Amino acid sequence: MSPDEYCQQKAAQSGSSFYYSFLFLPPERRRAITALYAFCREVDDTVDDTADTAVARTKLSWWRNEINSMLNGSPSHPVTKALEPHVATYSLEGKHLQAIIDGMEMDLNQTRYLDYAGLQHYCWHVASVVGILSASIFGARNKQTFAYAEKLGLAFQLTNIIRDVGEDARKGRIYLPVSELQQFGVTAADILNARHTDNFEKLMRFQAERAHRCYEEALALLPHEDRRAQRPGLIMASIYRAVLNEIEHDGFHVLNQRISLTPIRKLWLAWKTYVKG
Repeated sequence: MSPDEYCQQKAAQSGSSFYYSFLFLPPERRRAITALYAFCREVDDTVDDTADTAVARTKLSWWRNEINSMLNGSPSHPVTKALEPHVATYSLEGKHLQAIIDGMEMDLNQTRYLDYAGLQHYCWHVASVVGILSASIFGARNKQTFAYAEKLGLAFQLTNIIRDVGEDARKGRIYLPVSELQQFGVTAADILNARHTDNFEKLMRFQAERAHRCYEEALALLPHEDRRAQRPGLIMASIYRAVLNEIEHDGFHVLNQRISLTPIRKLWLAWKTYVKG
């Protein structure tokens, strides 16, 4: 199996909505973004699939060294071998790749965030920086496009947090800011024990409204000259906002289920957004 095939398999197996946004890219850009996505999956799985925190830290340290090796022209992992040819082509910066690893390590260091500012810091590392790298691969001529990508990454992560509240709670993690739980009269025990209350629904509606604002703010930042090139991000926004709308329509029953779209619906949204331009 070639490095590109390894990354393609990693992307396809994940079932992620990101996969659908790659379908309409030219081959070279598609290989680059698939390799970046595979890297994100590898380091994320390092944390999620490793029960021993010390072992997870060791693996993340290995990935830090591997990124440095890749930047020096000697990658050893299939993912970095696939990514290395695209680093110079799309101006992918090592500091951004390392920042993603920093974000994964944050999950080993804390399971709560006191306020929204703290949560935003986490979101920048695990999502916004991925948006910046992706925008480079898709093709960004205007510097403002990176501000759009950064904000869109935040919107995606806020949507993930809303969707995965129950799943994260079963891992002992609560990403909803403590200050906002207190504001709406929801306790950590309510979430950890999957108690869906009126207050919980109000809290989640507050989270959803903020996520919608982030989408609107991101789209307002996208320069017209880069809109066509950035269609993969717009496809993702279409799919993620559809998920968010489904969660809202369902009354935010996310503590005991994970709401998602069918593959055919994702494909339809991707095609519709691509054609719209």
